[in-house]
Amino acid sequence: MPKMKTHRGSAKRFKRTGSGKLKRRHAFVSHMFANKSKKTKNVNYVKRQWYQLAISNVFAKWSLK
Repeated sequence: MPKMKTHRGSAKRFKRTGSGKLKRRHAFVSHMFANKSKKTKNVNYVKRQWYQLAISNVFAKWSLK
């Protein structure tokens, strides 16, 4: 039986941490700022959102399938 292929979209969006958890980026901070509120466009808000988050274990199991 051949190996399963990795879902390329997931491979680009999620990364493994050193402890094996998955991490992801925040949404809504990459482009189209003209349609967003002043708070969302705030430089400090955007910088905070660029930090990567760990994904909960329940979602991690689902996203690995």
